[in-house]
Amino acid sequence: MARIKLLVDTDVIIDCLKGVKSARYLFISARFDIYCSVLSKKELLSKTGLSESERKRIVVLLSRLKVLKIDNEINKKYTLLMNKYSERQGSIADYIIAATAWAKNLPLLTRNKRHFEWIREIKLSPVYEDA
Repeated sequence: MARIKLLVDTDVIIDCLKGVKSARYLFISARFDIYCSVLSKKELLSKTGLSESERKRIVVLLSRLKVLKIDNEINKKYTLLMNKYSERQGSIADYIIAATAWAKNLPLLTRNKRHFEWIREIKLSPVYEDA
């Protein structure tokens, strides 16, 4: 059976770290190939007041994911999204994550659907149950 590929937003990674069952299942299941943006990695590891044990848990979890760096295609899609949706007040990180989903043709899993639902170029994955 083919594995399901998903780009996860930072909130999904945080849910996993907090022990949300459905989020944890995604990261341990053989059914999924999980990707995240390098921006999610930066957000998680640059949190103020992060203890060494928290940092270690984040690094271990991220080692199981495919962390996608911003390449030329993602940059191009980011520029297109910024130009098309300039009237919207999205964050730069959200636009880059959306551009990553679009460029890599990956559905985006996020609990922050309102940050992305108006971007027609990407597909949002259904949110897990107990978030």
